[in-house]
Amino acid sequence: MSNDAVITQLNEILKHEWTGVAQYSQASFIIEGPWREVYSSKFEEDAEESFNHAKLIGNKIVALGGVPVAQRNEIKQTRDLREMLENALAFESKAVEMYEKALELAEGTRSLVVFLEDILLQEQEGVDEYSKLLRESAAADAQLSARKSG
Repeated sequence: MSNDAVITQLNEILKHEWTGVAQYSQASFIIEGPWREVYSSKFEEDAEESFNHAKLIGNKIVALGGVPVAQRNEIKQTRDLREMLENALAFESKAVEMYEKALELAEGTRSLVVFLEDILLQEQEGVDEYSKLLRESAAADAQLSARKSG
């Protein structure tokens, strides 16, 4: 295992997690309307999860002899709930891809593999959750449309 390659990938993950802190926090701030109470808390929890992942990854980078990045990627902003959920699904899906790539690089170092698998599991749960929320949202949209036209 090359520590340099792993550290580079972990720093890309760290930038992604910092982006999650900002993007989810921003969504929790700007969500309005009848769904604010539900989704503001959901986005706050996801921002906290991204921050926790950032701490884990940053500490692992240092343990491997690297220096954690202090940058993030551009965040996606919208006031539309469905777009917020779609952005969240895209964010979580990208995280899964990034952790899977890090796992490939970590192959042969069991403790690092387990460390990354634990976080990957949480990211996959995020994908699953946002996929279900978007399905629910689509069903609710269809019901609303039927009521309006009926």
